[in-house]
Amino acid sequence: MEFVPDCFDPAKRSEIMSRIRGSRTGPEEKLAPLLARWLPGVAIIRNSGQVFGRPDFWIPALNLAVFVDGCFFHGCPKHYTVPADNAAYWRKKKLANQRRDRLVNRTLRDQGIQVLRIWEHELKGKTPVGKDRIRRRLRARQKSAPSPLLAAEERAGYGAEPRSS
Repeated sequence: MEFVPDCFDPAKRSEIMSRIRGSRTGPEEKLAPLLARWLPGVAIIRNSGQVFGRPDFWIPALNLAVFVDGCFFHGCPKHYTVPADNAAYWRKKKLANQRRDRLVNRTLRDQGIQVLRIWEHELKGKTPVGKDRIRRRLRARQKSAPSPLLAAEERAGYGAEPRSS
């Protein structure tokens, strides 16, 4: 990777970057209670250093690693735009993040671990658009075994056949 000059000196860039949280971000905080509600009694480990790539959520019972990717830093096709200032730097930064994401995905899948990546924008608003996609993936992970998610939904009356009057 070739060096791209930065518009800030190293100390200032370090200060700026140190303010960007890598874990327990707003989108992660929005997803955590949803996962806990959908998977009652199932262990959900946050930012597990025991799993390659340090997923935002590791669900051992489902053998599932969940990553919440920021639209800017991971290059969301819907929202990413290259900043006008220092465009070459940010383009290379985004490409390096995407390359690392592909490596993590491939490594985890080679280990038999399922990977679910969610864009930051999918968790925004009162009814996050990614909610249904996440639930479908959780259900799909449990096809061969009794699903904690499905059991919880049945207890709550979700997914039940409509009653005829």
